[in-house]
Amino acid sequence: MKMVRAIVRPEKENDVVLALEAKGFPAMTKVNVFGRGKQKGIQAGPIRYDELPKVMLMIVVEDGEVPVIVDVVRQAAYVGYEGDGKVFVSPVTESYTIRTGEKTVSPV
Repeated sequence: MKMVRAIVRPEKENDVVLALEAKGFPAMTKVNVFGRGKQKGIQAGPIRYDELPKVMLMIVVEDGEVPVIVDVVRQAAYVGYEGDGKVFVSPVTESYTIRTGEKTVSPV
């Protein structure tokens, strides 16, 4: 299993969510976050914004589904400018369902 974390522009959040649902991935966690990339924010006249609002979507999927998720997110979140976002993929070794206590172990 892998966790895909996609950090996208707030105005693209709905597009990404709808695109993921259309491809069969309705389960996700959304978190409003603030941050900046390597460009260290943006400059608008004399004002510097060094932390910008973003939305982080977290999705846990089987290893083979990662390329589909990444492709869907990239297409739906794309604007064409710096700050479009970033996608991170990390391993998930195990998970637990709170209600039932069921444990899921990812094959290594």
